[in-house]
Amino acid sequence: MERLALLLTLAAAVSASSQTCSPTDVTSKSWQYVREMHMGCWTSFLTADRVEVHILKLNFVDVDTQMFSINMTGSTPVNFVISQMNTSYCAVHLNSDSNIHIHSKSEIQFYNHQPSKIHRHDFPTSDEDLVKWATQKFGGVTSFTTIRNLAEIHYIGTEGTTPGSQDCELKNEDSLQKYFFEIKTASPFKSCSPRQLRPAATELHIINIPEDSSLCNVSLHVGMEKTNIFLRGPQGTTWTILNPRQTVLSNNEMLVPTILSSIAPVITMNSSAAEDVQKKALDAFKVSTFTSYTEISPKASTVALVLRQREKSPAGVTEKVPEQASPETTDTHQMPLLMQLYASPDYRYPIEPNTKVQSDKRVYAEISGHTFGSIALTIQVSSCSVRSKDSCSVDKALHFITEACSQHLCPNSTRLSFSLDQLQDLTSTSWELECLVKLCYSAKCGEGGRVKRNLEVTQPCLQPPTTACFNFGPPEVLGIAFGGFLIGVVLIGALWFIKIKTGYPTGLDMHSTAGCPCSGAKRQPVSTNPPPSENSSANASIGSTKSTPTSSMA
Repeated sequence: MERLALLLTLAAAVSASSQTCSPTDVTSKSWQYVREMHMGCWTSFLTADRVEVHILKLNFVDVDTQMFSINMTGSTPVNFVISQMNTSYCAVHLNSDSNIHIHSKSEIQFYNHQPSKIHRHDFPTSDEDLVKWATQKFGGVTSFTTIRNLAEIHYIGTEGTTPGSQDCELKNEDSLQKYFFEIKTASPFKSCSPRQLRPAATELHIINIPEDSSLCNVSLHVGMEKTNIFLRGPQGTTWTILNPRQTVLSNNEMLVPTILSSIAPVITMNSSAAEDVQKKALDAFKVSTFTSYTEISPKASTVALVLRQREKSPAGVTEKVPEQASPETTDTHQMPLLMQLYASPDYRYPIEPNTKVQSDKRVYAEISGHTFGSIALTIQVSSCSVRSKDSCSVDKALHFITEACSQHLCPNSTRLSFSLDQLQDLTSTSWELECLVKLCYSAKCGEGGRVKRNLEVTQPCLQPPTTACFNFGPPEVLGIAFGGFLIGVVLIGALWFIKIKTGYPTGLDMHSTAGCPCSGAKRQPVSTNPPPSENSSANASIGSTKSTPTSSMA
C-alpha cells in the first residue's frame, strides 16, 4: 500500500508539473505558433531579362553588433536593394549575374564581394517611396521584406514567385512564409509547449508580454479554428483582435474593429512570471493543459502578430491556405456563425441540408454564434438573398421577418422566417441562402460577415381543376337519340318548304346557264291562237317564234 501511495503521489506530481513549461529562446528555424509581422509584399514580377528584384529593409534593435550575411544558391539573377543606413557588416556570396544596390550614404561594409557588384544610389528611405523608386528603375518589385535583427538570409533561387498581380502593395505579413528565403534572426520570442498525451479538442494559446516591457499596441490575427487565447501584458497595453473567431480573455483592454467597440479587461493579474501566467490561463478556461506559451518583448510602440496553424508545408511550397468555410458558416474573417433551418415556428423540426423544401411553405431560420470571451455579442440580420446554383445564375432578395425569442432561449442567436413563394415560377431547385449579419455590443454594431446555407427547393403539386362528371344511362341515351331524330326531321321539312316556295322541280337540276333552275323535260310549245286584240304584225312575230323553239325563255 505504501508503494502504491508513493506511485500515485509521483504520478500526481508529474501530472501537475506537465501543466506548465519553461520558455526558451526561439530561433528562426524552430517552429513557433506566434510570428511577428512586418510591412512587405510578394508579387510575380520579373524583368524582361527574367531578373528578380528584392528589397530588404533591415532594422537592428538592441544588438551589440550589426552583422549579417547574404548567401545565394542557384543561378537565378537577382537585384537586391538593401535599405540600411547605420554601420553594419555584411558577408556576401552572390552568383555572377546578381547585384546589390544600397544608398549612397549607407555605412554597410561588405566582405567577400566584387566591388563591381555593389551599386550606390540616392533612393528614398520610406517604404512606399522606395517601392516607387525601384519600380521606376527596374520596372517593378518582386518582393519587399522587413527584417528585424537579421543574422542570415539565404536565397534559395526558386524560379518564379506567387501568381497574380505585379504591383507591390505593402501590408503586414509573415516574412518567414516566403519560401524563396531562409531567414535567420535574433528573435525577440521565447516559447514552449507542454507535453500532451492527447491533443485537446480546443487549443489554448498563451501570449505574455513581460511587465518590464514598454507599453505598446498589439494587433493579433489568428489563422486557426477551435482556439482559445489568453493575452497578458503590462497595464496600459492594448490588444486589437483583427478577426474575433475565438474565445479571448485578457487583463488588458481589447479593441474589436468588427463591432467598433472596446472590451474592458476581464482578468486581473500583475505577475508576468511564465508559470503564474500559464496557471492563470488554465484556471480561467477550466482546462488541464495548453497548446503553446509565447513570451514577447516588443521594442516598438506598435507590434503586429500572427497566430498560425501547426502544419508546415514542404520546402519550396507556400504555407497552406486555410480552407474556406462550409456553406453553412460565415467567411473566415469574422466570428463563426451557423444557420439552421426549421420547418415549424416552434423550431423543433430541423431541416437537413439535402431535404427539399416546398416553395409554398414558410421556412424558419436560426443564426447563432459564439461569445467573445465572457462578452455576449448580439446578432442582427441586415439582409438575406438567394442565389441559384445552376448554370443560369439568378439572384433574388429575400424578405424576412424577425421572430421574437427570449434571452433565455436565444442567448447568442437570432431567429427569422421567410417565404419562398417568389421561387415558384423558377425552374432551379438548388439555391444558396445568404444573410448579412451585424454584431452588436453595448448598442454599437459592426459588420459581422455573412452566413450561407444550401437550400433545396421543390415546387408544390398542382391539383387539376375539378369538372362535373355526367353519368349517361339508358333514358339519357334515348333522349339524345330522339332529340337528334327531331332535329333531322325539322331540317328536312325546312328544305322541302324552301323547295316548294321557290318552285324548284324535282331533282333541282342546276345546269341552267342563265342562272335559273331548269328541268330536264322539254318545255311545252306556246299557243298559236293569240287573243283577238293582237294585230297582224304580232301574229307574224309569233309565227316566227313558233317555227324556231327558243332555249332562252325568260
